[in-house]
This record gives sequence, structure tokens and C-alpha cells, in this order.
Amino acid sequence: MPSHHVRALSLKKTKLGETDLIVTFLASDGCQVRAVAKGARKPGSRFGGRVEPFTVADMLLHTGRSLETITEAEIVTSHAAIRSDYDRAQAASVIADVLDKISVECQMEDRLFGLACATLDAFDTAEGDTLLALVVAFLLKSMAMHGYRPQFDACVECGAAAAGETRFALELGGLYCEGCGGTGPDIVYLSPDARTALRVLMGAKMADVPGLGIPRDVLTDAFGVMRAFVVYHVPARLKALALYAAEVMRDAAGSR
Repeated sequence: MPSHHVRALSLKKTKLGETDLIVTFLASDGCQVRAVAKGARKPGSRFGGRVEPFTVADMLLHTGRSLETITEAEIVTSHAAIRSDYDRAQAASVIADVLDKISVECQMEDRLFGLACATLDAFDTAEGDTLLALVVAFLLKSMAMHGYRPQFDACVECGAAAAGETRFALELGGLYCEGCGGTGPDIVYLSPDARTALRVLMGAKMADVPGLGIPRDVLTDAFGVMRAFVVYHVPARLKALALYAAEVMRDAAGSR
């Protein structure tokens, strides 16, 4: 069976047998890869931290009948600062969870890998509100790459420029102005400040997001809309996103 090299980001680990792991990766071409790390759970395993979540590694994979097997792995970026901090790890788990659900084996989207790495690189030093800003920006950009790019400039019904408080249609991924229709279970309200923040985040590089200084209450509103948008279009349970949302809502309630 052939072997091949791949650079990939570790998303999650699943126990296999007594000592092995099945590791889910996002490869540099945007494809999802699942591979066995034999003996990875043994003390002193040569794989150890090389397949930990959020780690980027160069690997040699051996192609088997079903799953691939990792035969070599060298760390490119460990992102150890994320795993050692609760808030960073919780935010990064949202990124890994979403990537796990939207990436597909043999379906390339190389921009997704670059976005993921840039987000995690920013997480390494991010604190407080900047973590939430990075999560919102990632959700927004990853959904755009997944084929669901939200529109925040004009009404999806009449094309009029958006002004004031608007309604955001989850199904259409766009706005309804005050004069048009737009009622139903897929409609959420979007404040002017949150709409402006989302437009800014869509156009910003991930490395620049922490410096934007978007207020926490605005980020909370924007996060609520983006979380609803992701849940509406991704047909899978996003446990990490749900847990993170609960934390964001608790913080918002406590600040009132």
C-alpha cells in the first residue's frame, strides 16, 4: 500500500482498542483525514503531543484498506498555549468542532486550513473579549467558505440599503429591511452595531481581529446571530458550540 506526506491540523481524538487512537485531521488542502496513531496512549509514545487537538504536524501516512495509519509525525505548530488555558481551549474547541462537521474526505477547500491556522495562531495570545471576536470571525468566514456567505448590506427582498434594526433570514443568509416582510422561525433580529461588526469582521484578517476593539455586548449579539446561522445550515450536533454559547450567555447575564 502507498504512503504519502501531509500537513494537517488535529481536530479530535477517539480511543481505539487498548492503546491506539483514531485522530481526525484537517489536511492542508481542506480535506478531512482520519488516521490511526498506533500505541499513542502508551506512556512515552513517540506520537504523544504530536496528535493533540489544535496541533499542526507534518505526517507520513500509510494507506490501508479503511483508515490510514500514521507512521511519522513532526510538530509544525503545537499551540500548547491554547491547551494550557481554559478560556482559549474552550474557544478553540468551537473551531475544531465546526471544522470536524464541515470538512469532508476528498473534498478540497484549501482556504479552510489557512483560516483555521490563522485563528489558532491568534488564540495563542488572545485573552478576554478578543477570544469571542475571533470565534465570531471564524464562524462568519468558515460559513462563507462552506458556501453560505451572509450578506449585510442590502435587503434580500427589495435591495434597499440596510438601515436601523433589521431582521436576518437564516435560510437566505441576508437581511430584510423595515419595509419588507420577514417573519418566521428562521428570522432573528440584528442590531445596527452587530451588523456593522459582522461586516468589519468579514473583511478583517484574523491576526487583526484582536485589535479591532469591538465592545463585548456587540460581540455577544453578533455571536448569537452567527451561532444561529451555523446551527441552521450545518446538519450535525455542534456540542462545543452549544457549550460555548451557554458560557457567553451566562457572562452576558452577569454583566447586566
